Amino acid sequence: MIRLFDIIFSFFGLIILSPLLIVIAAWIWIDSRGPVFYRQSRVGLYGKDFTLLKFRSMKINADKAGLLTVGGRDNRITQAGYYLRKYKLDELPQLVNVLFGDMSLVGPRPEVRKYVDLYSQAQRRVLDVRPGITDMASIAYKHENELLAASPDPERTYIEQVMPEKLKLNMIFIEKPSLVNYFKIILKTVFPV
Repeated sequence: MIRLFDIIFSFFGLIILSPLLIVIAAWIWIDSRGPVFYRQSRVGLYGKDFTLLKFRSMKINADKAGLLTVGGRDNRITQAGYYLRKYKLDELPQLVNVLFGDMSLVGPRPEVRKYVDLYSQAQRRVLDVRPGITDMASIAYKHENELLAASPDPERTYIEQVMPEKLKLNMIFIEKPSLVNYFKIILKTVFPV
């Protein structure tokens, strides 16, 4: 049933939001050199890699300087990218991932292979469900970039503190993947934005 809602919401979401998507694409194209979309390999359902789509919010090859974004004013972020990230608009192309079945609207955020390889056996249970655009961990850690910016070693803080806490929150949804929880998380995500 959740998959059916994913298909309906992503299909109509892409249609309704298409004028906004076109404006954002033009803004990125005018603002900085490079492609409009950013594609990154992420780990999805059953540990299989897929290509996650986002609007590009950073300079070209910025991920070579590190996978984590540290602070809202990370110098790799473009001018347009700052606002796209602030209002989570860079995530909108993931509706395509949802439509094609790589993702769900609600589920654990898909991680890059580097960090998934650090999961314990218990934590790997998050790979038993379709990853999502939003989840309770995303809501709880909406200021993750600022938290990491305040750390003397952001990657260590992410691996030892943030990632385990986010995975614990993800387990709550995995234990009870009901339509009620699905809609509750969507509402908690949409209204603050």
